[in-house]
Amino acid sequence: MSRADAKRKDERLDAVFRALADTTRRRMVDRLARGPISVGELASPFPISLAAISKHLDVLEDAGVVRREKEGRFQRCRLAPEALDEASRFIEHYRGFWDDTLEQLAEYLEDEHRPAPRRPRGGAGR
Repeated sequence: MSRADAKRKDERLDAVFRALADTTRRRMVDRLARGPISVGELASPFPISLAAISKHLDVLEDAGVVRREKEGRFQRCRLAPEALDEASRFIEHYRGFWDDTLEQLAEYLEDEHRPAPRRPRGGAGR
């Protein structure tokens, strides 16, 4: 992979993680995972303006997570899961590391909290 390709891949991944860093956008992605819907339907559960919803959709669309399509007077939104696939691969790559690290931490903490062995009382020198 060339440096330019690696840079583009990093930029795409950065955009996906930035898009998913916001609670409202994650909730929108969660709703779109159930199927395409209009912008109005997508906006209905959120206590924010349609303009704010549109800005959130712009971020998701720029990251490649969502696609908007015109259907007559309406815009329909659909999830574009391929953008999430790359983020999922990135996370999965490190899952083994974190599983091992957390397991080692748990063992360490268990050892630290285990009572020290008792020494026998009395001795030969008494």
